[in-house]
Formats: sequence, C-alpha cells, structure tokens
Amino acid sequence: MTSAPAFPDISISTERLVLRAYEEADVASLVEMMDDELITAWTGVPHPYTESDARDFVARAAPAERTEGRGLVLAVTEFLTQRLVGTVTLQRTDWRIRATEIGYLTAVWARGEGYACEAVLGVCRWLFEQQGFARVELRTAADNTASQQVAQKIGCVSEGVLRGAGLVRSQADGGHWAETRTDLLVWSLLPEDLDEQSGRRSGGDAYDTYTAYTAYADWH
Repeated sequence: MTSAPAFPDISISTERLVLRAYEEADVASLVEMMDDELITAWTGVPHPYTESDARDFVARAAPAERTEGRGLVLAVTEFLTQRLVGTVTLQRTDWRIRATEIGYLTAVWARGEGYACEAVLGVCRWLFEQQGFARVELRTAADNTASQQVAQKIGCVSEGVLRGAGLVRSQADGGHWAETRTDLLVWSLLPEDLDEQSGRRSGGDAYDTYTAYTAYADWH
C-alpha cells in the first residue's frame, strides 16, 4: 500500500530567520504571540488563546497537517535570538497538480521588519526548487491591507475576488468578538514570477537572500 504524500520534516534558513516545526518549548511564546487583536480579527484561532490551545496546536494539530498530507506548519524564529517571530502554514495541498495555499502571521513586536516577506519567500523557493511545486496561492481578506502588501512585495499576481468567501472578526459592543463575512482576494505565485522578480532586482532586499534547507528525521 502506497503511503499518502507528505512534506518532509524540514528546517529552512534565510538571512535572518529559521523556520522549523513547533516544539513544546514554544508554547509560552505562542500564547503571547496569539494574544493580539489583529490575529484575532484576521484568523479563526480561539480567543482568548490559552496555554491549552497552544499545547494542543504544538503536540497534535500542527504535526497532523504534515503527517496527514494536508500541508505544513512552520514556526518562524529569529536566527540570532531564536525568538518566535510568527508562523507560516501550507494548507489545502493538491499533490497531483503540485499546488498549495500559504498563510502567514507575525508577532506584534516583529511587524514592519520585512519578516513576513522573508519567511514566505523562503518557503516558496523551497517549494519550487526542492519539492517541484508549480503554484502557491494566497488568500487575503479584502480589508487586510498589511497581508496584501506582503503578497505584492514578494511578486504575487492578483487573480480576482472570491465574493463573501471568508470570515473575519471585529469587536462589538461590550468587547465581544463577532464574525462577519468578507470577500477574499486571490493571489498566486509561480516559479517564473520569482525568476522575473530576481531579474529586476539589483543588490537585493533584506528578504531576497539565500535559502538553506535541512531535512530532519521524523523524530526530531
């Protein structure tokens, strides 16, 4: 019986970052990172985000995305300090056409430093160069301009709008968070898009640098 395809247990290094699987030692930092109004607004994570939520995510939910073939969850950490910067996820992976959807979030203290661009580009290069993928898709809420700027900066092409296809949250009276429906903007990145972008650059940006890959054994 042939096993289902799955991404390897991987570590990706860029100029300033290391992307790797979440570990138990990340639980406290994960709780701190997720206790943020923008993350609550733009994602479907539990609110408030508790230590129990973090432990379940690290021990069960995140590893299952990889082992069950759906995608990959990577903790984004600073190379020098090893501090948790954010998360990059791959989901809805179609192994037949070698396409996947990427998502990202950044801790409040790390925003504005280009970390999201650097992390997402590192993962996309790994997908195209090492995994033979042909397409990466992003979906951003219509009002999430910060996420859209990341898509634009890394060279994604805007493909259109999925009307009413997403849910976001906002604080209602009394401080309660309520879900509302939103349009989703669809972006894509193909291998040739990165080639064209690299050709236009002279000198490079902070997030347009080397990418190194290390495959771990499954027990790591």
